[in-house]
Parts: sequence; C-alpha cells; structure tokens
Amino acid sequence: MSEPQKEQANQTEATSTILGEALQENTPSSEQKTVDSQVDLSTFQNRIAKLEEQIKDAKEAHARANAEAYNTRNRMEQETEKAKKFALERFAKDLLDTVDNLERAIDNSQADDPVLEGVKLTHKSLLSVLEKYGVQPINPQGDDFNADFHEAVGIDPDAESGKVGQVLQKGYTLHERLLRPAMVRVGQ
Repeated sequence: MSEPQKEQANQTEATSTILGEALQENTPSSEQKTVDSQVDLSTFQNRIAKLEEQIKDAKEAHARANAEAYNTRNRMEQETEKAKKFALERFAKDLLDTVDNLERAIDNSQADDPVLEGVKLTHKSLLSVLEKYGVQPINPQGDDFNADFHEAVGIDPDAESGKVGQVLQKGYTLHERLLRPAMVRVGQ
C-alpha cells in the first residue's frame, strides 16, 4: 500500500472509532432502556388514571344534569297543572255572590210567584256549571265544627256543643281547596 493510501486508511479507521464511540454514548444500554421504559410506562399509567377519573366525573355530572332536568320538567308540569286547576279560583269566588243572591231570592219568594221557577232553574244551572269545574258546596248543618272549613260567627243555643247549628252562608271548595268558608253558628 502506498503512503497516501495508508494515511487514508488510518483516517477512515480513526473516524470509524470516533463514530463508534459516539454511537455507544448516544445509544442507551439495555439497563438504561429498561429504566426509561418504566418511566414512560408509569407516566402513561398516571395519565390513563387521570383520564379515567375525568371520564368518571363527566359521567356523574351528566347523570346529575339529567336528574336535574327530569326534576325541573316534573316540577314545571305540576305547577302548570296546579295553575290550570286553580285559575278559576277568582272567577268562581265572584260567581258565589250570584249563587247567594239566587238562593236568597228562592228563600224569600212566594210559592205562587211565576218568576220563582226561572230563578230555581238558573240557580240549578249555575251550580251544575260550577260543579263541572270542581266547585263543591260546603253545607255543614249538624256536622262537627271544623275551623279549616267553617267560620263561626255566633252561638246557636239549639245545637249540641261543638256541632254546627245554623248555616248562615254556604262555603265552597275548588278541587278540595277552600274557596270560601261556611259562615255558621255553633252550639256551646
């Protein structure tokens, strides 16, 4: 081999040695690879655990939101039903004065009065319309006094103690809710 060829071979060998050493330094050993893979694995496991926790929290939040929406819908339906049921309350209360006036007319008219039959039919018709919409009369004659449905305005000496004697004005309920208490006299 000639001198320049020898020199080139030495340079190539030196370069190979340097490159080999550099590769060995940059290439992790099997021990270092195991440690790195364990670090990467534990990092991934931690990340997976965090993501699973986030999924669990999201599912719980979703379930709570569904339950809240269901409860809100039910509450709104109940309130709407209640509003429909008692929307007539004020109107029905105003009609009760008309019913009272018709009853007074019937009580104070004479049997031979030709208008009496028309007043009775009007009274009956009005009561049937009120009943159709849930208005029921309270006529507690002879019943026990109940402060929830009766208003005592005097004492009836002929009635038993604690019993309703004379009914001065009938009371009314609307769907079992008091519309107007009955004005009564109670035995002592």
